[in-house]
Amino acid sequence: MKNITVIGSGTMGNGIAHTFAQHGFTVILVDINQDALTRAIQTITSNLDRQLKKGTIDEQLKSDTLNNITTSTDLKTTVAKADLVIEAATENREIKLNLFKQLSDFCKDGAILASNTSSISITQIASVTKTPGNVIGMHFMNPVPVMKLVEVIRGYATTDAVTATIMELSKKLDKAPVEVNDYPGFVANRILMPMINEAIYTLYEGVAGVEEIDTVMKLGMAHPMGPLQLADFIGLDVCLAILKVLYDGFGNQKYAPCPLLVNMVTAGHTGVKSGSGFYKYTPGSKDLLVAEKFL
Repeated sequence: MKNITVIGSGTMGNGIAHTFAQHGFTVILVDINQDALTRAIQTITSNLDRQLKKGTIDEQLKSDTLNNITTSTDLKTTVAKADLVIEAATENREIKLNLFKQLSDFCKDGAILASNTSSISITQIASVTKTPGNVIGMHFMNPVPVMKLVEVIRGYATTDAVTATIMELSKKLDKAPVEVNDYPGFVANRILMPMINEAIYTLYEGVAGVEEIDTVMKLGMAHPMGPLQLADFIGLDVCLAILKVLYDGFGNQKYAPCPLLVNMVTAGHTGVKSGSGFYKYTPGSKDLLVAEKFL
């Protein structure tokens, strides 16, 4: 397995492409928007430069990584020879289902089709393809080049052989794969999102402020980042979408999104990507974002 196609050049897509390319795989990064692809390569280059400064890679590996990545806006052609296609498009069920229908027609026999979805059913995604046994979830964590975990999600029809292949492949990326079954939110977000939602409710009900809530969880629970800042980092729109999947899937009120979260997303305050969420983000030293309390 050498030829990898990654669909979607946003934060997760460019991180996945970066990681595969850095480990010697030939990667085609696909997006419908050429400007988005240009920004993705710029982001990958900046992240490689950051690794270079830290001494975790050398100039040769940086050059090899960039040379291993090509970009395209032509889905049909680019997936034709892929051994593995990883979808990292918007966390929207209809978009993903439509995309996997196309992949089922365009890809070669035996190609593995993976989704980086953080909550949407792999079984449902697989159901629109001709070979549901070849469909699996590869849920990477952000930032992909740094975070070790890959949630490997088996759909109802996913074969043992495909699961074993993806588990082994993840290890070749220097990741730690964990096999889980296909239920709403899988493991990571089924546990994480209710915690984030409860932190938002704690703010909404006036129990404490943004910094106070995050400080309690950082200093009291040894979390490296407070839940409100983490929500900003994930994207408040993504958090809302995942909570809706959990609520629809389980029908339990504990998964109902906090009204404050709904209002913030409606107003366009989606976190780091928009420049404001629970914090306001402005460029700071060494190209890092400086978080200042927004609410």
